[in-house]
Amino acid sequence: MKQLNLFVVQNIKAIEMLGVLMRVFSFSLVSWMGPESPFLFVWIFNTADALILSWCAVLKKDKAYSVLNIFWILVGIVGIARTIGFLHR
Repeated sequence: MKQLNLFVVQNIKAIEMLGVLMRVFSFSLVSWMGPESPFLFVWIFNTADALILSWCAVLKKDKAYSVLNIFWILVGIVGIARTIGFLHR
């Protein structure tokens, strides 16, 4: 795990940019396609970018962005669960 954290720290700007571009892509997809968008894909993709950005924020000891992105992970888990029918209204 230390090796992986070291890799992330050494490449943090590029990894954060990847996470941000993933988030922009997923929200753009929903904006462009509306109800026709592949919601399960979008939720999984958005949750993955939240994991990436959370990891970076935690390593940088940035509390505000850690909380924000960990919140997005939780939202993503709920979104995935609802999309696959695990949670009902």
